[in-house]
Amino acid sequence: MKPITRPQFLIAAPASGTGKTSLSMALMRSFARKGKIVQPFKCGPDYIDIRFHEIAAGHPSVNLDTFMASEKHVKQLYRCYSEAADICVAEGMMGLFDGYDGRKGSAADIALLLELPIVLVIDAKSASYSAAAQIYGFKNFDRRLRIAGVIFNRTGSERHRMSLGKACEDIDIPCLGYIRRNEELRLKSRYLGLDISRKENRQTIEAWADFIEEQVDTDLLLEQTMCPLPVCDAPAAKPQNGRLRIAVAKNRESFAFIYEETLAKLRELGTVVFFNPETAKKLPRNIDLLYLPGGYPEKRAGELTGNYYIYEDVRQYIENGGRTLAECGGMIYLSKGIADEKKTRSMVGIFPFTVTTAKDKKRLTLGYRQLEYNGQQLRGHEFHYTQLENDRTAAPSVIQVYNALGEPVATPVFRYKNTIASYTHLYLGQADILQLWNDPNTPNKP
Repeated sequence: MKPITRPQFLIAAPASGTGKTSLSMALMRSFARKGKIVQPFKCGPDYIDIRFHEIAAGHPSVNLDTFMASEKHVKQLYRCYSEAADICVAEGMMGLFDGYDGRKGSAADIALLLELPIVLVIDAKSASYSAAAQIYGFKNFDRRLRIAGVIFNRTGSERHRMSLGKACEDIDIPCLGYIRRNEELRLKSRYLGLDISRKENRQTIEAWADFIEEQVDTDLLLEQTMCPLPVCDAPAAKPQNGRLRIAVAKNRESFAFIYEETLAKLRELGTVVFFNPETAKKLPRNIDLLYLPGGYPEKRAGELTGNYYIYEDVRQYIENGGRTLAECGGMIYLSKGIADEKKTRSMVGIFPFTVTTAKDKKRLTLGYRQLEYNGQQLRGHEFHYTQLENDRTAAPSVIQVYNALGEPVATPVFRYKNTIASYTHLYLGQADILQLWNDPNTPNKP
């Protein structure tokens, strides 16, 4: 591949909660509305931030994750999606060196793999010149990394900003901007990430872009981060003759968490048709595969229950042996129902358990997951507060699931006829999807 040079950078921070996501979206939106083609990326398994990246940049965001995918795959992904862009912006995860096992899989490791310069975001709310020691540590902890500059968030007075600027000057790191405190522009939190259902989020992103354009030297940022795209082997040619018809549930919230490369893999198999289980009256006709991805169906239980027309279509397709993959929210949709403190709303009823959202039973379950199914190694991520109720011995897990360190976890994987369901959001960008259904020995419904 010939060298291609453009501004590209990874936004990182010493820890979570410093404003990486807000700054990433603001920069993406600022560049995009100036007519630039901005390609967003997200380090790690997050499936919420990528939705906001797409709103800001106008292009789907792509996950870069070296636990769920091989380094070669990640490098090819980055090169492939970056070639047509004017600017590439990758948002890191947690702290710069935080990975699934020490620093393994961290934003720092992804920056090294892709040779990306780093823009370090420092929360300056409770510090001034002491930031010099913090930045110096990040600059020198791994000298292979290139810190292209620092942006200070939640700054105060002019004197405060002068002290922060002096900190950068004394350790020879460019200061790219000072973002003043503005609590009104903070996006409302929900669960681990951001509330994807609020209508005003687009306006908030626009306001953030306006706000940072006054306080970040974007010309200097682009100058400091101009570098060649990583060189890598060309990916294998993708088949163009897929003849399958694949139905994918998708909407703003109840079925919203889909990895972009999973969709790309499905498109290799044939035609992808989207439908909204909240409003569709029928399942798309003549389908060969049904994909029910994750989301927050518990937040839209009333809308899903109200659209009972499609329940029978989905149930009949599954009973007839139709290939179905249901992840987290999709699995909840196929349960008996969603219960809270007051009532239970009926779902499709393929599986015999109920999912509870009651406050006294809520418990956060999250982390990387790995499993072997039908001779194939699969990896993904689990994140939910809901729990399964009722007698699960009626629907036992068909395999053992493990975390990133290879330790067994209690995450179940259910199989009924040709339906596979689990709390795990699988990354299928490198998978042979149809191999999931190769095993002729399928359990009967309890």
